[in-house]
Amino acid sequence: MTIHLPDGEGGLRAYEPRTEPLALTPGAPLASRTVFSAAHVVADPYADVTPDAPAAVDWDATLAFRRHLWSHGLGVAEAMDTAQRGMGLDWAGAAELIRRSAAEARAVGGRIACGVGTDQLAAGRPHGLQEIRAAYEEQLAVVEESGAQAILMASRALAAAAEGPEDYLEVYGHLLRQAAEPVVLHWLGPMFDPALEGYWGSTDLDAATATFLEVIAAHPDKVDGVKISLLDARREIDLRRRLPEGVRCYTGDDFHYPELIAGDDQGFSHALLGIFDPLGPLAAEAVRVLDTGDTAGFRALLDPTVELSRHLFQAPTRFYKTGVVFLAWLAGHQSHFTMVGGLQSARSLPHFARAYELADGLGLFPDPKLAEERMRTLLSLYGVTR
Repeated sequence: MTIHLPDGEGGLRAYEPRTEPLALTPGAPLASRTVFSAAHVVADPYADVTPDAPAAVDWDATLAFRRHLWSHGLGVAEAMDTAQRGMGLDWAGAAELIRRSAAEARAVGGRIACGVGTDQLAAGRPHGLQEIRAAYEEQLAVVEESGAQAILMASRALAAAAEGPEDYLEVYGHLLRQAAEPVVLHWLGPMFDPALEGYWGSTDLDAATATFLEVIAAHPDKVDGVKISLLDARREIDLRRRLPEGVRCYTGDDFHYPELIAGDDQGFSHALLGIFDPLGPLAAEAVRVLDTGDTAGFRALLDPTVELSRHLFQAPTRFYKTGVVFLAWLAGHQSHFTMVGGLQSARSLPHFARAYELADGLGLFPDPKLAEERMRTLLSLYGVTR
């Protein structure tokens, strides 16, 4: 049955929804690549909260979504920016999320890595390096006590306080020396968080890369891998080739992930991606094809998803979480389209319409009829009655 979607220019266009989903079922464990999905949180729609209040989380639905990802062989990257760290989820909520998700991972045998940052520090005032180190240490302890792997995330406080590369070398060196197990270092670009402009001590990306590599070279035994989220495939490939032996590159490039994961004759990237939240089952199936050595088959499955990913992550990129949660609602992973911090308002109706069209065309919705009904409900709330 035809559905009419806003075209972004004040009119409506006709779209014929898909009637059958893509057949995707859990399969063998992934072998050739380590793949994490950065997972979103599900808000509690019945909580009486304001956008600047602590997040009210629907824990049952949030953990159920993680079980969905684990069932397809994906790891879960927990309490990252996809989970709205710094955009609705504060440190107290993130700590609870880490503890609950890590316990769930142990119960089902799922792989989990969790974000360690400094977001318990009050925004809007400066913090010294010692205070920043202590904040990182507090969060690292929570993650390690939970039994999860640690991901050292970029810190807004450190970006504001650091006077040059030496401050990053000092803070990260201190943290890596005391980490109990190898960690993942996360370089998140300013397109995802404008407060991280100039991270690693310079706005010159070549100079920043040199500092980043210096941190790793000083402690290669404490770095499992690096997650690069700069949306620059060429720079990631160059950095990947310069990593010490045994240190992995986890792509965080939501624009170029198929080619980066497929790799070349000099190596490849593993993955830690927000787009693998809505693409989880399809991404897992593609990697299983890659496990057989069929790179062309892998690309045939994953390349068509890039248009959807680029749409969700279009500028302002930091609002991609809204599209991720929207698709989770359409797919039936949660009963509502409400986000912590009220972030469901961050994208327009034409943006949602195009996301629906692209995801439906890929066959991502397990129940296309349910997705269509929910899309119609949203359209009617915006006054679209055709």
